[in-house]
Amino acid sequence: RAYLEVVLGRPPTRLEVWRHFFAFTDFLLRLLRAGRGAAERCILAPENAPAFETLLASSEPALFGTFHFGCSDLLGYMLGAAGRRITMVRLKVGNSDETRLLGDRFADRVSFLWVNDAAQLIFALKGCLETGASLALKCDRMEFSAKTDAFQFLGARRTFPTTIYHLAILFGRPVVFCVALPGGEPNTLRVHASPIYRPDPARARAANLAAAHEHFQDVLQHLETLVRQQPCLWFNYLPLNPVVPVRIP
Repeated sequence: RAYLEVVLGRPPTRLEVWRHFFAFTDFLLRLLRAGRGAAERCILAPENAPAFETLLASSEPALFGTFHFGCSDLLGYMLGAAGRRITMVRLKVGNSDETRLLGDRFADRVSFLWVNDAAQLIFALKGCLETGASLALKCDRMEFSAKTDAFQFLGARRTFPTTIYHLAILFGRPVVFCVALPGGEPNTLRVHASPIYRPDPARARAANLAAAHEHFQDVLQHLETLVRQQPCLWFNYLPLNPVVPVRIP
């Protein structure tokens, strides 16, 4: 209800709250069907599609970011189905049958990096990247992020995790964000990819971080457009990212 009140600009009705949870139920069923073998077809939105396809077809390790929005949970598995070996950063919980089923189905291309121990997260991420793996991780929850910054999102400056960019700069990896929405046809996903961020080894760290901040703000601006178009597809059932107080000189 708190999220819907922010995105709608007014208290939600009972019907709107029901529609939100119904959309989440429909999404979970989709995950379970995919885990049992149902095929999903991905259609790339035309914006940034050529660069994304070129990166995906290459052997270059990359960092793939996403959010708890739409069918984006399926993207890591779809990257594996497309031929890229991918490690998905996930939190292990006791009732994730869909994760078990999908992990078994795509086990030859997809592995998991469990991050339940927050103290060991950065070491686990670094260890995985040092092997040359590509990582897929969600970048909207604050709970396990050591690096954060403030960005404009849903009417306020809010704190978001930025670990993905610090890893990109440290290891010289490209970063691309993707979200997937129901495509309008059965078993079809419409995938929106961002421009690709590449750290420049010739630039100072501060300059690379400034470019990363600008890149992520553009990513969030596009995400907000999609969220406002389909607010019931926002599935991060935690309080919205905290608002950064405005400093008065």
